[in-house]
Amino acid sequence: MTESGLDQLFKPHLQTLMRRTEQSLAASRFDALVIHAGYPPTQFLDDQDYPFKVNPQFKAWVPIVDNPRCILVFAPGARPKVLFHQPHDYWHKPASLPQDPWTAEVDLIAMDEPSKASAHWANLGRVAHIGPDGFAAATDPGCINPQDLLTRLHYDRAVKTDYELECLRRASELGARGHKAALAAFRRGRSEYEAHMRYLEACAQREEEMPYNNIVAYNENSAVLHYQHLERTSPKSLRSFLIDAGAQYRGYAADITRTYAALPSRFADLVEALDSAQRGLCDEIVAGRDYRDVHLSAHRVLGDVMQRIGLTKLPGQTALELGVTSVFFPHGIGHLLGLQVHDVGGVMGDVQGHERQRPEGHPYLRLTRMLEPGVVVTVEPGIYLIDSLLAAAHADSRRAHIDWGVVEELKPYGGIRIEDNVITTAGAPENMTRDAFARVA
Repeated sequence: MTESGLDQLFKPHLQTLMRRTEQSLAASRFDALVIHAGYPPTQFLDDQDYPFKVNPQFKAWVPIVDNPRCILVFAPGARPKVLFHQPHDYWHKPASLPQDPWTAEVDLIAMDEPSKASAHWANLGRVAHIGPDGFAAATDPGCINPQDLLTRLHYDRAVKTDYELECLRRASELGARGHKAALAAFRRGRSEYEAHMRYLEACAQREEEMPYNNIVAYNENSAVLHYQHLERTSPKSLRSFLIDAGAQYRGYAADITRTYAALPSRFADLVEALDSAQRGLCDEIVAGRDYRDVHLSAHRVLGDVMQRIGLTKLPGQTALELGVTSVFFPHGIGHLLGLQVHDVGGVMGDVQGHERQRPEGHPYLRLTRMLEPGVVVTVEPGIYLIDSLLAAAHADSRRAHIDWGVVEELKPYGGIRIEDNVITTAGAPENMTRDAFARVA
């Protein structure tokens, strides 16, 4: 789809957002909504700001992601109004007023001083303010981030508009380009740091523009689920490479993970088996499916994979029941994806926010909702050799169901995770990640 085609999807997206918001405002007894884009906090004992991360509720309305202190004002029956911050500043370059086609759908007003903003909602009745603490200019605390309204808005966000889906597809393509470049760096023997830098270069995005800190892990580092370092030198022996890295397009995120073996080995066979299993789990992302069942299905499937590779001694269902699979797969199978990597509303059962409980013994699952068309999720099974979890299993009855010789053989490789971003449709699921990798192959 061309850029003009994407722009044509913005108007119906905005209309959907306005309709949902009108309903939520009425149910929460508010007359209007003000959303503050936010601003970066200042570093302690310094005059430098931290990187700016825009309020996701703000960027749902307009693709302004890099200009702090903007404000959106919406009252039912009126066009959305965007107060675009343009201070008189000679220390920094003020942002230019957007000229993109989407601006035709809103009233875009330059604002040099945020203190002048309140005049734009002074006569709108009871106004709800959504934004970071201390930024909302409202005298009634009940009007600042009201929980009932936020809950309703969060619940609605799970179902994406066509505009949002196209932004997510483009984010996936950027991510696929980055993954391809990082893998090439690994194959050339470059360090974690160098693979990370090649990723950013291929995406043409700065580090602070990433939706989350890239996880670039070699060998044993791959067993750390959210590994946060970047080694500057390559290890003497390159055995495995796990990269969990995304990208953003107009504020929408990709979240992609791949794992590679340097040479043929039992670990390489396990990567191939997990990749096949992951594709099958992606096929389960269908309308009417309870995502909790996808999670439990993942444990059964991974249990079978581990038994076939020789790591465990039980079939998947039995391994799930006895807690053996959780030794190697301790996190949830995935989460909602959209304006945030871990998008909000994942355990909500309705607009009132009643929680859909996680399966017993699976506290880290981030998504428990029923799937419906337009819902975008990640599917990210993993198998890891984590010292603390292995030690706990070795000390209890699970010890008898694990081949500890194979554990020692695989530990130097760390772990495996394979993650795709998948759209639930009325028919077969759409795997944005696999499609993106195919386009950039």
